[in-house]
Amino acid sequence: MSLLEEAIAAHGGLERWSAVDEVVLDARSGGAAPTMKLKRRAVARYRARISTREPRTVISPLPRPGQRGVFTADSVRIETDEGDVVAERRDARSRFPGGRRALWWDHLDLVYFAGYALWGYACAPFVFAREGFETREIEPWEEGGETWRRLAVTFPADVPAHSREQTFAFDRRGLLRRNDYTAEVFGRWARGAHYVSDHREFDGIVFPTRRRVYPRTRSGRRLPGPLIVRIDLDDVRLVSGARG
Repeated sequence: MSLLEEAIAAHGGLERWSAVDEVVLDARSGGAAPTMKLKRRAVARYRARISTREPRTVISPLPRPGQRGVFTADSVRIETDEGDVVAERRDARSRFPGGRRALWWDHLDLVYFAGYALWGYACAPFVFAREGFETREIEPWEEGGETWRRLAVTFPADVPAHSREQTFAFDRRGLLRRNDYTAEVFGRWARGAHYVSDHREFDGIVFPTRRRVYPRTRSGRRLPGPLIVRIDLDDVRLVSGARG
C-alpha cells in the first residue's frame, strides 16, 4: 500500500469513514494563538460539530452561552441556538492577515480560524483521498528516536486550510504524529510544528486526543516555545444520517 493508504487504514479505513456524516468533538483549547488575538476564553471549552462531507463546522457556545459560530467554506456567522443570525461575514479568508487582524480578532475571525482548522484536523487523513488533493511521499523524518514517513499534501484551492502545502508525518503503525504548515491567517512567518498524540478509537475511527503546536524553523526544527495552540479532546462521537 501507499503511505496514504496505510495511514487511512490505521485510522479506521475509508469504508467506516464513508458511513460517518458528522464528527462531534467535546474539546478544550488554549495557547498563545487565541491569547494574542484576545480570544483566550472564547475557546476554553466547547463542542464542535464537524461535517465529513463538506467544509462545515459549528462551534458552541461561541461567543457566549445561547450562541454558536458557524463556519462554511465561503462564509462565517454567529447565530442563536434557535438559528437567528446575529452577525455574518462572507469571503472571510480575504480579510486576513492585514489591518487590525494583525493585533486582534473579532468573534467572526475566530469562527473562521477555528472552523477550518478543526475541520481539517478531524478529517485527516481521510480527506486526502478525495479528488483535488495531491499527495506524494517524501523523505522520512527522524525525531525522538523514531523514524516517521512523511506525506506532502497539496490542498485544492477551494478547501480552506492553514496553507495549501502541508506535510504530515506518520509512525510505523501508520498513525499521524506531526503536521507542518504555515498558518497564513496569522502571516507567512507563522510556521507551525503540530504534534498529535494519545490516539483513541471511537466507534471504529482513531483520533488523536491531544494536540500541541510549536513554532518551527525553515529547516523543520521545532522550537521549544511558546506553545502556540493546545487542544485536548474529552470525547468524540460519530453521527450518521446528519446531512441536511
